[in-house]
Amino acid sequence: MDAALEQRLTDLESRLAHHERMAEEMSEVMFRQGQIIDRLTLHIRQMRDRLAEVESGGGRSPQDDRPPPHY
Repeated sequence: MDAALEQRLTDLESRLAHHERMAEEMSEVMFRQGQIIDRLTLHIRQMRDRLAEVESGGGRSPQDDRPPPHY
């Protein structure tokens, strides 16, 4: 092989290694983002359930129905 061809091959191998590393890093980031999205989705569901309970009047205690002490 001549020197120019060997240099081009070396450059291509270097670029390929760089792209493979970038793909691995992006995969890790996407995995972590998926975990965060799952946790946030769970929190939203929990808050939505709590809000529905409050709106339906659930979770009220008998003390909530009594008038304030100054009456």
